[in-house]
Amino acid sequence: MSDLDELLASLHDHLAATEELPLEESANRLLGEAEAIAGDTAQGALTEDVARERVENVAELLAEIDGTGHEEGDQHVAAARRAADRILDQ
Repeated sequence: MSDLDELLASLHDHLAATEELPLEESANRLLGEAEAIAGDTAQGALTEDVARERVENVAELLAEIDGTGHEEGDQHVAAARRAADRILDQ
């Protein structure tokens, strides 16, 4: 597994971890969309350019979230942002 694959898996895992948490509705909607994109990206056989484009979309969605209303949710969002930043910085 490449470093990119590991980062994509980490990004998806942090977003998926928010699914069962009681989050604010607006954050939950954005996280659901981000998780779907990240899941497809982590499991798909995509070129690096396409994967990065999708991660940019995820990062844009995460940037719209000011808070989730749940401490654990906020921690997962912060970790997902760090993973996305690392992917985009490569």
